[in-house]
Amino acid sequence: MKPYKNKINRIRSFALALIFAGVVIMYIGIFFRKYEIVMLIFMFLGVLAILGSTIVYAWIGSLSTRAVQIVCPSCGKQTKMLGRVDMCGHCREPLTLDPSLEGKEFDESYNRTKNKTVIAKEDSKE
Repeated sequence: MKPYKNKINRIRSFALALIFAGVVIMYIGIFFRKYEIVMLIFMFLGVLAILGSTIVYAWIGSLSTRAVQIVCPSCGKQTKMLGRVDMCGHCREPLTLDPSLEGKEFDESYNRTKNKTVIAKEDSKE
């Protein structure tokens, strides 16, 4: 089972990977100097990857400003939370703002809309 990560950090890591991928793609293009059209295609794809990372960084930056800031009960540091459940960005403690999810095992599927109604039905049965 893969370890859970904070959503904001996961998206930022993806954007960073896009930058590295773009640089590597452009570097591969240098090996095709004799074939100018192939080199141009690699350079263009690399620039597209870097532009994509810029868009992802801008999107997560705007999303991060609207995220709920909370203090982690485990480590005492401030962290930002997206959705109903998330992980602490510092100590990876599962966090929730929903009182109906407290004490339940961490599952990222709690953030999906269809699961909100299922959880509400389960809580009403108890």
